[in-house]
Amino acid sequence: MSYPRTILTLVAVVIAAVSGAAQPKKATAKSDEKAEQIVQKAIQAVGGDAYLKVQTVVARGLFTDYPGGAPGIPLKFIDYISYPDRERTEFAGGGNRIIQTNEHDHGWLFDAAAKTIKDQTPKQVEDFRTGLRTSMENLLHGWWRKEGAKLGYVGRREAGLGRRNETVKLTYPDGFWIEYEFAATDGSPAKVIYKRKQKNPDNEQIEEFTEEDRLLKPISISGITVPFVVDHFRNGVQTSRISDESIEFNKSVPDSLFTKPASIKAVK
Repeated sequence: MSYPRTILTLVAVVIAAVSGAAQPKKATAKSDEKAEQIVQKAIQAVGGDAYLKVQTVVARGLFTDYPGGAPGIPLKFIDYISYPDRERTEFAGGGNRIIQTNEHDHGWLFDAAAKTIKDQTPKQVEDFRTGLRTSMENLLHGWWRKEGAKLGYVGRREAGLGRRNETVKLTYPDGFWIEYEFAATDGSPAKVIYKRKQKNPDNEQIEEFTEEDRLLKPISISGITVPFVVDHFRNGVQTSRISDESIEFNKSVPDSLFTKPASIKAVK
């Protein structure tokens, strides 16, 4: 149930084939107090206590890659999340099945077509951790406080004809930051924006990209409101879409789902 779920950091693996000891920081500046108020309003907008009490999420839907900005062929997915940092995503399409599973600081990959099961690379684990750091869950649940991040108020931004978004910024001690936008009217989550650096395989140069998630089609389930569509953009060009078809909260998610199978034959 992420805004966006970390599935957005997992799909690169499919298509191309975060905890410190710091104590929580209190808001001291006036801008920080304003930011805290916006976050509290957003928590109420998505369900309040019902939202905060969610421990597991099981979502089914379609993931669509946008190569060159145009939609490709959708893949079916099932996403199992156990908060705060375990996730298993299964993709099916084109006669193949791919599973990516992350637990804490490690993970594994299964590719049915290639008949392989292997540990994730450090880069893939890092991508997952970045997904956790930038997720709306991280902000609203306050997990960022354990890493000593600082929350500040940015201001209002245009969000369409006659609409404005309130914007807050989360900055970590290592300098990494994320901006979150919420509808000024009711506090509902609207956008997540951050920057990432990546090596260009053509020239080996390090390039910086602006990543943006637009949270669309909010639907309320059991008193919890979630976006059923998440569009991801890189430097203003759409790169993917997640379209949920169903979401279940606090359903039993066995620990065995996250355990790496001993062999390909043992994959379920």
